[in-house]
Amino acid sequence: MHTPDGRKRMAIKIIVGLGNPGKEYEQTRHNAGAQFIEYLAQRSGQQLKPEKKFHGMYAKISVANSDLHLINPTTYMNRSGLSVQAIASFFKILPEEILVAHDELDLPCGKVKLKLGGGHGGHNGLRDIIKALGGNNFYRLRLGIDHPGSKEQVVGYVLGKTDKGQMQLLESTFDECERSLDFLTSGEIAKAMNRINSFAGQ
Repeated sequence: MHTPDGRKRMAIKIIVGLGNPGKEYEQTRHNAGAQFIEYLAQRSGQQLKPEKKFHGMYAKISVANSDLHLINPTTYMNRSGLSVQAIASFFKILPEEILVAHDELDLPCGKVKLKLGGGHGGHNGLRDIIKALGGNNFYRLRLGIDHPGSKEQVVGYVLGKTDKGQMQLLESTFDECERSLDFLTSGEIAKAMNRINSFAGQ
């Protein structure tokens, strides 16, 4: 797959959902990325299954005749890079073919942004992935979860349960992102970015 000027067109081949494992973390705001992966697997009729060599819950789905690997690391958030590095190495996938879905305090719930690169913004999952991949040249799907108002409240807030209203807003962003998968897996990432970043929410 190449661009008109002959360069190879990059397409997304792995989507990683960030979260913490275990029942006590299910439905917490910090697990928004992992919830997105669960949503995609369910919508595709697939089930995420433990995969030891990837240190995570894994499924493979097909989008527009392309394989798309889904992974939720089962390391804790601050060791997410172990899983990402393992699956990328196994399938020989480049960092710019990876999309990491994560919770984003700096966006209102119901908003979502797709971007390439950038810092970790204090997010421990992103920090560890940047370290594991040796750089930040991967895509991020920033799922808005609102901000509690002060940084002292952040830890308790992100580890708190997503309320019903927020969950409905999050699921609307999941649905919109799913509609953009064809663009992502075919290398038309600019089109996916335009669509996702202009999504106004419910």
